[in-house]
Amino acid sequence: MVSAKAPEHVVVVGAGIIGLSTAWYLQEHGIQVTVVDRGEVASGSSWGNAGWLTPALTLPLSEPAVLHYGLKAMIDPASPLYIPLSTDPSLLKFLLGFTRNCTPAKWRRAMGIFAEIGRTGIDAFDELAAGTPTVAEATHLADPFLAGFSTLQAREALIREFHVIRETGGQVDFNIITGDQIRDLEPTLGAGVVAGIEIRNQRFINPPAFMHSLADTVVARGATLVTAFTVFDVRDTGEGVDVIGSEGRLIKADAVVLATGAWLGTLARKFGVKRVVQAGRGYSFTVVPEAMPTRPIYFPAQRVACTPLGDRLRVAGMMEFRSADAALDPRRIKAIVDAASPMFTGINWEDRAEEWVGSRPCTTDGFPLVGATASPRVHVAGGHGMWGIALGPLTGKMVAAGLAGTSGPAIARHFNPLR
Repeated sequence: MVSAKAPEHVVVVGAGIIGLSTAWYLQEHGIQVTVVDRGEVASGSSWGNAGWLTPALTLPLSEPAVLHYGLKAMIDPASPLYIPLSTDPSLLKFLLGFTRNCTPAKWRRAMGIFAEIGRTGIDAFDELAAGTPTVAEATHLADPFLAGFSTLQAREALIREFHVIRETGGQVDFNIITGDQIRDLEPTLGAGVVAGIEIRNQRFINPPAFMHSLADTVVARGATLVTAFTVFDVRDTGEGVDVIGSEGRLIKADAVVLATGAWLGTLARKFGVKRVVQAGRGYSFTVVPEAMPTRPIYFPAQRVACTPLGDRLRVAGMMEFRSADAALDPRRIKAIVDAASPMFTGINWEDRAEEWVGSRPCTTDGFPLVGATASPRVHVAGGHGMWGIALGPLTGKMVAAGLAGTSGPAIARHFNPLR
């Protein structure tokens, strides 16, 4: 049943995980949906990411240790965090705000908010799977999820983070294991892995397969999906919205949701969203190991994430603060290879496929922007940093509840886009 406050027709701008999830939940409220995207389904950061649904690792980016990386990153393209020298005022504003949030006190507060999210992000994936028709591509249990380390000292750093999760109200179930034990679980791991951690109750997806399955489901439930539609402007008419696109196209609706990733600020700024949304670019590629892993593997010190996608292994990593539209930098692919290759055996690293770069939308405080703008007819959903996939369905649920005038997840109070 649609409430009196609910719009009848909403345009969702962006066919990534957040936009499509928003469309799905709007349909749950009986609202007609049109989804538009300047590219194709999952043509942005929803395609090439690691696909992790990991409450234990869904942590704020603004940890104090990042400042250490940042100093090196200004001059080292091989660093896990790379910030090319720039005079771009938007980037400089973002870096200043981000630095202010990399304090121990603010990081612990952020950890508490992420702990509050807990497993509700995974619960939302289960709701998609229970819908009619169901999202056919399933989530996969990582039993267990593995973290590998080249030194015992590196392992202690993640253990400390897990203790902070518990201290701030979160839950994480983990076991410490030896190098031999982790190699028994995944024979593709090499001698460079001398210690490990097993993490329980985590999941993962195959991002391209899941995204197309979700898109098919949303369309089957009655949505209109329009690709190759670049939105140039959104206008609040006082009674509805005009979504103005390429080739003179116009879509009229009662409301619009902007889920445009790293480009969110372009359309949202005139509606009072002043937070800088900076592209935090990640890279990935795939290889085919002699022994295919059966679960995700994380190397925290190297910031490298590996996920089995059926017949190939996706290897992802890096955080690069650069223009969202900049070309792929081959040095960043090489940096991932150099970091990952000592940790594996039986992989031909020259035989790579699907080299990719995508722009994850980052905010200075590490929290997404979710909900109504200064216009009640214009809502936004973005700024999730590395956790757009993990929090995509939950975000869609929050946005849809706000538009439908119903009570949504309480965690939404932290993500006011006008803060």
